[in-house]
Amino acid sequence: MSTNKILFALLCSACLASCSSTNQEKWFVTHTGNMPSEERIAKLEKGDSKNEVLSLLGAPSNVPSFDDNTWIYMSAEIKRVAFFKPEETERNILVVSFNDNGKVAEIAKLTQADGKNITPSRAKTEVNGQEQGFFRKYFGGVGQYNPFAGQNRGGI
Repeated sequence: MSTNKILFALLCSACLASCSSTNQEKWFVTHTGNMPSEERIAKLEKGDSKNEVLSLLGAPSNVPSFDDNTWIYMSAEIKRVAFFKPEETERNILVVSFNDNGKVAEIAKLTQADGKNITPSRAKTEVNGQEQGFFRKYFGGVGQYNPFAGQNRGGI
């Protein structure tokens, strides 16, 4: 066998080895979110204060606007390949609920299997009084343009 054939065979096997699916999976997966480690979550107990939770788990990913007593920690792994739609491969959520005294009342762990797919509504809400009349629509800008606005006219 000639050296050219041997080199060609080695090059082909190297190319095929680099295309294995185990390596490709790692290239296209991104990790997002702020999920504490399992060791830290295991140290969390009911009755801990907000400051203790903050020092143990860090800042939450989300605090609902109307409920300061619920902290949400979440993370996700998203696979993005070229121009294809991104696919969420894993999702983890930790919900820490506090009572009125600021102590941990409930700890809940959720995964992607606990979620539900929803379809957003395409219906439109009509808002009365926002339509422009004929004259405002076509003549509303008359007199609004000033080409010399903001220029210093030198005391004129």
